[in-house]
Amino acid sequence: MLAMEEAVEGRTASTKKRKRVEVEMEVLSETTDRIAPIVGYFPSGYDPHNAAFAAAGSPSVRVFRNQRHSSRLELVVSPRESNVEFVGTSYSGEAAGPQLCTYTLGVLDKETQTLKILPIAANKIFRLEPRLTKNLSADTEPSEGLAEEGLAEGKVERKIADLTNLYGTKKDRDKDNRWRLLNQQRNDPSTQEQLANENLGGGGDDDDVDNEAPEDVKEAAVPNIPPHDRSANTPEKAYLLDEIMPRAERAYLLDILENLQYGEDLASKSYPAFVYNRIHKLREVQDDKEKEKLACILSYITHLHAFWGRIRFSKHKARFVGMTAGGPKIPRIIYQKLLRMFVNPDSDLVSMEKKELLIGYILVLTLFVDKFHSDPSDIARDLKMTVHSLKPYYLQLGCKLFQDAAFQQAFMTLPVPLQFPESRRNRRRR
Repeated sequence: MLAMEEAVEGRTASTKKRKRVEVEMEVLSETTDRIAPIVGYFPSGYDPHNAAFAAAGSPSVRVFRNQRHSSRLELVVSPRESNVEFVGTSYSGEAAGPQLCTYTLGVLDKETQTLKILPIAANKIFRLEPRLTKNLSADTEPSEGLAEEGLAEGKVERKIADLTNLYGTKKDRDKDNRWRLLNQQRNDPSTQEQLANENLGGGGDDDDVDNEAPEDVKEAAVPNIPPHDRSANTPEKAYLLDEIMPRAERAYLLDILENLQYGEDLASKSYPAFVYNRIHKLREVQDDKEKEKLACILSYITHLHAFWGRIRFSKHKARFVGMTAGGPKIPRIIYQKLLRMFVNPDSDLVSMEKKELLIGYILVLTLFVDKFHSDPSDIARDLKMTVHSLKPYYLQLGCKLFQDAAFQQAFMTLPVPLQFPESRRNRRRR
């Protein structure tokens, strides 16, 4: 039995009486035939109870459960007569961050005087993000006004592709990328001519089959490295720092600078060896903007290193095990971005390509810190690798090994314009 107090209206608005109500408390658990309640909220401001939206009818609410991972849920709210739906998941976005507390829902029935306590499904609150489902005007021709405003068919498709890239699921993004590549090859005259020659049997040799891809396909095979500019004439412009570390995120990357300004004991902060050995550079920089940029880069390297430390490698696969409550603190916006970039949301696996990309991000940022003349020994120790095993990753980024003389310290430099190592293709004979 549980005693509860209930407010009762008195004779005046300012006078209230409270009476004690004894209720029976019942704790319910989720079973195979009964799902726990799901709580979602709309950060975009959409209110299904608003009169403007309620006129179209109640939105449809659907819940999907992953067949392999029963704890993975997806909540989809679809307003009537709208091409936008709201999707929230228990395995990505805000719900994928560390959960420091549990959530339950209490329902009080005054008639039966019972209080039912129900756990929230997957113990998470779903953040319902908008996602474009379809183009309602696809079957009609655009009016002259829309055409004048630039909403022609190609631009509408491009906007849909942008929305899919921002709010779509991984499956939708992969499908969109495949269709785009097919359309590019279909519209490329050189590709059509080559396919025609292959169908006619021309240009081949029965004794020697060359498996090399055409030139346009080679160019499409972009190296698995951070955003870059091959035509850059300075190392500072070769890798796009504003895309690697957007300015909107830098407000969350000032912890090292703040600790330095407030006189904190930096030795107790468990920074990577590379970061700790270069904090002195912050004291040497006089320009405030340059000091802030350098501090953000060092903080980002720290968070990438912490993320790397939560990947468990086995003989055939690598798995991200998630951050612990007592471990290094990564800002939520950075943590969500790293999950989207490097971890498969369906299996928590980290593919070989994502592993190489993560190392590439770390090494590129270390180059910025060392003015593109970097000693790789510290970062190799942080990644629990050797300088020799880290060298191929530097070469993949277009770096060169620089050494003044024999038995002298070796440094990694970044010559421009960027030149990446060519992948060797074996020629197969029949």
